[in-house]
Amino acid sequence: MAKKIVLAEDESHIARLITFKLEREGYEIHWAADGGSALEKVKEVIPDLVLLDIMMPVMDGYEVLKNIKRDDSLKDIPVIMLTAKSQEQDIIKGFDLGSEDYIVKPFKPAELAARIKKILRD
Repeated sequence: MAKKIVLAEDESHIARLITFKLEREGYEIHWAADGGSALEKVKEVIPDLVLLDIMMPVMDGYEVLKNIKRDDSLKDIPVIMLTAKSQEQDIIKGFDLGSEDYIVKPFKPAELAARIKKILRD
């Protein structure tokens, strides 16, 4: 059975690129274009991993991450922040809130797939 990933990304061209690469790697991708939808999708799908942008409409990625980590039924889902926010304080905040990894855009799709594989131990 394919591992499920919720992808929270408001830029559709980036979401399509990630979806294409990860589906070729055998993952099942569930895309949400804003933070509010992402949180709902995480609750609905109960994914194996969440890829989370920070700068999104409705609710930013930090708020989504806080909500995931506060929910006993979701808190053990690994989260990778995938964002253009590259300042040291942004990265530290992501880790402090509970993300397993932090990848700065632009990114290499093969490296993203390798990091996901490492976390999910495929």
